[in-house]
Amino acid sequence: MTRMILLFILLTTAVFATSTVKKDPRLCKIFQDKIIDYKKKMRDDAYAHTTLESYKKRAKIYCGK
Repeated sequence: MTRMILLFILLTTAVFATSTVKKDPRLCKIFQDKIIDYKKKMRDDAYAHTTLESYKKRAKIYCGK
């Protein structure tokens, strides 16, 4: 029973922690610049496309778009 309660508390905390990322204009600009620069120098392989998607995801988080 206590394990279930602990698991519930941990899961609810994790959900709220991931949804409360603050918008940060400095990090927004950094990741937008990274996207532009990376597209210019990007290779054509799966790793490069995954990296670009990661930058886009973080830009979306920090820019609030």
